[in-house]
Amino acid sequence: MPMNDPARPGALDLRPLSARSVVLSLLLGTHPPELPVRELVRLVEGFGVGGSTLRAALSRMVAAGDLRRTDAGYRLSDRLLERQRRQDDAVHPRTRAWDGDWEMVVITATGRGPAERAELRTRLAGLRLAELREGVWLRPANLTRAFPGDLDRIAEHCTARPRRPARELAGSLWPLDDWSATARALLAHIARAPRPADRLTAYAAVVRHLLADPVLPQALVPADWPGADLRAAYAAYRAELAGQAHARVRGT
Repeated sequence: MPMNDPARPGALDLRPLSARSVVLSLLLGTHPPELPVRELVRLVEGFGVGGSTLRAALSRMVAAGDLRRTDAGYRLSDRLLERQRRQDDAVHPRTRAWDGDWEMVVITATGRGPAERAELRTRLAGLRLAELREGVWLRPANLTRAFPGDLDRIAEHCTARPRRPARELAGSLWPLDDWSATARALLAHIARAPRPADRLTAYAAVVRHLLADPVLPQALVPADWPGADLRAAYAAYRAELAGQAHARVRGT
């Protein structure tokens, strides 16, 4: 089962910005993920969010468990800290040299309901595994990460050496040409998005797309794979936002 299968190559997932999405985008890209109220007000103004709209959104986000109120301002909740970790891993994946081994996960537990199966599939896809057939998941063993211990109760985790050519197998597991086409469309869109709100919307789409990057060894992806370019563009944008925030603080 491919991790990312857009409706058509190059299609962009551009979602309208709400006050909540602006706040989350800013905090998810901030380390540590906490901002004073005054700085939040100044930052969101640049994206067309007024003070009263922001305050209402912050109250709702605290009630929903998205944020925690602190002495200094607002901070991501523990639940969203995990989302930030996944986003950080997508932007800066931890890899190692690939020696030809593949990571294999075989689901051994039975009797799970539809909701449990769907949740498990989401978790395995989040680990950048792809489904070869029902209950059998694969990926090249080039990531530096620990396998979640709780999955050992329901799955067998092992190393394999498939006989099928690795590049052919990777191409059957992930829609690599489609992912590349969408990444290039995002890079082109970013280059012609002048307004701050348009750029934030575009870079939110960039993060979602990076989350779907299988992070394969270079030998297994098509020529001119745009993953590094997309990550560099996002890193430059984060640095730009951080510079704007620091400039506002100095200007107080």
